[in-house]
Amino acid sequence: MTLHKFNLPDVGEGLTEAEIVAWKVKPGDTVAINDVLCEIETAKSLVELPSPFAGTVTELLVAEGLTVDVGTAIISVTDAQAAAGAPAPKPTAPEPTAPDAPLYGTLAEGTLDAVESDGRPAAGPLVGSGPKADAVKRRRRVAPPAARQAVSAAPAAEPAALAEPVESHDIWISPEAVAHAERPAAAAAPDQRPTLGGAITGLVSRVLAKPPVRKIARDLGIDLADVVPTGARGEVTREDLVSYQSQRDAELDKADTFWGRTGSPQERRIERIPVKGVRKATARAMVESAFAAPHVSIFVDVDASRTMEFVKRLKASRDFEGIKVSPLLILAKAVIWAAARNPSVNATWVDNQDGSDSAEIHVKHFMNLGIAAATPRGLMVPNIKNAQDLSLKELALALNDLATTARAGKTQPAQMQGGTLTVTNIGALGIDTGTPIINPGEVAIVAFGTIKQKPWVLDGEVIPRWITTLGGSFDHRVVDGDLSARFMADVAAILEEPALLLD
Repeated sequence: MTLHKFNLPDVGEGLTEAEIVAWKVKPGDTVAINDVLCEIETAKSLVELPSPFAGTVTELLVAEGLTVDVGTAIISVTDAQAAAGAPAPKPTAPEPTAPDAPLYGTLAEGTLDAVESDGRPAAGPLVGSGPKADAVKRRRRVAPPAARQAVSAAPAAEPAALAEPVESHDIWISPEAVAHAERPAAAAAPDQRPTLGGAITGLVSRVLAKPPVRKIARDLGIDLADVVPTGARGEVTREDLVSYQSQRDAELDKADTFWGRTGSPQERRIERIPVKGVRKATARAMVESAFAAPHVSIFVDVDASRTMEFVKRLKASRDFEGIKVSPLLILAKAVIWAAARNPSVNATWVDNQDGSDSAEIHVKHFMNLGIAAATPRGLMVPNIKNAQDLSLKELALALNDLATTARAGKTQPAQMQGGTLTVTNIGALGIDTGTPIINPGEVAIVAFGTIKQKPWVLDGEVIPRWITTLGGSFDHRVVDGDLSARFMADVAAILEEPALLLD
């Protein structure tokens, strides 16, 4: 019998760690080569890991939600031949989890209080189960004295009736109703059997409390029906609220301590989110870029009215039927065109590794156009390879595919490597302009603001036109003021007159 252990591989260039997001198999499952074992989140994307072995899953070695280093064993699989020759296991009752058992599974109902000496639940996962941190135990409802007398006088023949729920309504009860309820239970007809539902219908279903007490309860978020009344007529008093709130705070503190949420009530209102995956990688990259590359930004207002007309004609064209077309397509083409006229904006600054202060500028004579995409997992910048070789229609298809893949969280590491220049479409969120941070390894980025109708002077007349603002950030070590201005002017020229792309 051969037992194989599958180590976390490097699914992207330079990957050092990844988070196990979701297992797609469980112990006892039979897997074939290339069957998906799990989803992992790297610093760049969400990736499905295929099985390199065929056989039966023996053990999951890493729980969902944990981040582990590349090379760590995450699953063990018994080979197919051994699994086929082994007798089928007899079904047995589940045994308690051993200390060296995997930290996953299903927490059985009623075992929340069973905890091992090391603080783990006796059986169950580390994530996805257990009581909520803000859970508050419900206290037994106690009826006012009049209702208790009525219930005590009832025969014990119908216990089911005593289980009827008691609703509460915040209104007072008239003294006549109270007097009626205090009549001896024996006054009822012989053939009637008073129950909790019948004896107190319309009476104790309404909680007694004075208006100031009700206001305090509302402010504290307390349901008066949950409070044990001690007033002379069975009403809830201020002291009852204080006692109930004290017990509730104690229960919350106990729950918070068990689940690791300690500190003052103010501190417990703060949500702490671990920085990992895409967010961690983005933060590291942005800090590195902002403080390593001296940024310079320039802005230009553009009359994009003819771009809007061009996009409208493309949408009506038979060649673009079924293809989403937006002004971003024209901007992408404009950036490619302008970079060809100003090659140094499509470059990388490279420091020598010998410790000296010498460096090189690597000018790229190809365009891997990055498109910044906001996804549920954070900011991602996949790029379109060799975008300079694509026709307008091919570029539109590539943009559509890139956006669909990014929104689905299926962008692969290879799609985010090797970018040479980036476009960020902040106008999609209604923002006019901004000062974007350059993507690491590049020297330029263009921010595309929203397109709005604004008053514009054309041939001496003020008329409404479709206006947008472009913002560009550049690495001043490579791109000086003159070059950045010429590049931005060329991009603006295409948006003002898309027919220039035909040259």
